[in-house]
Amino acid sequence: MTPKELQHLYWRAGFGIKPKQLMSSSNNRKQVVDAIFEGSKNTDNLNIDLSYLNGVVPKDLKKYPSLAKEISKKNRKSILDLNYAWIDRLMHPRELLRERMTLFWANHFVCRDRNPKHSQQYNNTLRAYALGDFRAFVKAISKEAAMLKYLNGKQNRKRKPNENFARELMELFTLGEGHYTEEDIKESARAFTGYNHNFKGEFVFREFQHDYDFKTFFGKTSKYDGDAIIDRILDNKQCARFISEKVYCYFVNPTPNKIHIEDMADVFYKDYNIEKLMRFVFMSNWFYDEANIGAKIKSPIEFLVGMVTTVPVIFERKKDLLAIQRLLGQMLLDPPNVAGWKGNRAWIDANTIMVRLKLPSLLLNNALISLKGYGDFNDKFKEQYFKRSKRKLPFKTVPDWDMFLNDFKSVKTEALTDIIIQGTINNGTTAYLKTLNKASKRDFCVQLMSLPEYQMC
Repeated sequence: MTPKELQHLYWRAGFGIKPKQLMSSSNNRKQVVDAIFEGSKNTDNLNIDLSYLNGVVPKDLKKYPSLAKEISKKNRKSILDLNYAWIDRLMHPRELLRERMTLFWANHFVCRDRNPKHSQQYNNTLRAYALGDFRAFVKAISKEAAMLKYLNGKQNRKRKPNENFARELMELFTLGEGHYTEEDIKESARAFTGYNHNFKGEFVFREFQHDYDFKTFFGKTSKYDGDAIIDRILDNKQCARFISEKVYCYFVNPTPNKIHIEDMADVFYKDYNIEKLMRFVFMSNWFYDEANIGAKIKSPIEFLVGMVTTVPVIFERKKDLLAIQRLLGQMLLDPPNVAGWKGNRAWIDANTIMVRLKLPSLLLNNALISLKGYGDFNDKFKEQYFKRSKRKLPFKTVPDWDMFLNDFKSVKTEALTDIIIQGTINNGTTAYLKTLNKASKRDFCVQLMSLPEYQMC
C-alpha cells in the first residue's frame, strides 16, 4: 500500500493516521486491514456514572415530586455527560473501527432519548453489533427501550396498532422507499404489538397486548411475530443492497456506484455479516481509486475528531464541545429527526463553512492564523471577536504541540500538506501555499487545517 492509500483507509476506518503509524505500517493491504479488524475485535462499553438511579423505582417518582424533579435535573446533566464521554471515546478510541462503525450506525438506526440509562444502553447496543450479525442487530434494535419510545412501540397494541416503527423499519432501516406497500406496513405493525420495556430498560413482551392472528406480509400469510417479520425482510436481497449503498456512500464515495454496490450486496446477502462486508470494501481495489480519495465532506464530528487526532487538545471547559457541535450542526445523541443527518453537502452552508475555516485557529492557536508569507498574524475574525467579547476567546483549549512535533518529527514542514490534506488541491490554493513561510511546522499545520480542502476526506 502507498502512504496515500493508507491515509485514505485510516480516514475512512478511523479519523486519520499519524506519521509514526504511517511509516511503521505494512505495505501489504491484507495485513493492514487484518490489523484494523483485530484491533476492533473486542467491545468496550461506554459507561458514565448513573449511580444516582440505583434503588429508584417508578412509584418513588410518583410519591415524591421533589425526588422526581431532582432525578430529572440529573438526567439532563447525564445526557450531556454521555455526549462528552462519546466524543472523548472517538478522540481516544481503543477499538478504532468499532467506534467508527458505531458512529455510522447511530445515523442509520436513528434514535433520540432523554433517559441517560436507556440512551447509554442504546449506544452500547450499536457498539456491540457494529461489526456483527445484521439480522441479530435489527432484532435487538426493535427491542431497545430507547427505540420503543422514539417510534411509539410502547403504544403498539392489539386493538390499536401503531405503525411508526413498522414504517421506519422498512423505509429507513432495511429496504428503502418503494419496496413495500401500505398494507405491508399495517400487517407488520401487528406483528410488533406487545413490545415494551421496564423501568430499567429491559425488554418486556406483553402477551395480552400482542396480536396472535394471521398476518399477510410480502404476499405470505402466517402468525408472524416481530422477529419473523425481520427475517422476511432480510430474505429480500433489496435489504442487502440498501445497506450496501448506505455503507458505500459513507465509507467510499457519496456518489453511488451501482456495480460496486451490487458486488457488496452479493457478499452481504450471504449471511448479513457486517465484518465480511467491511473487509470486502477495504480490500477492494476500487476503494483506493483516486476518485474516492478526498471525495467526502467531513461531518462535523469527523472534522473535530480528525483535527484532535493530528494535534491533541485538552478542552478545559467541556461545554465548549457542545458549543462546537451546535455551531457545526451535528450534536451527538440529538439527531434532527428519524432520518438523521443528510451528510456530505448538507454539512456546509454560508455559516458553517466560516466556522470550519476559523475553528483550527481558535482551538489550536488562540484565534491566530498566519495569512502572510512572512508569518504576520493579523486575523480579522480575531479582531472582530475580541472587540465584541472584550478579548475573551470563545473556547478554552490547551493544544499539545510538543506531542504534535514529536509525532511529526520525521516529516518536513513542506511535506505536511501530503499528510493533512486528502484529495486534490486546486491551483489557487497551491499557489497560496507557496507564498507561506514554512519555518514553523506548527503554524503551517494551522494554515493547512484552515483551508477549504481540509474539509474533505
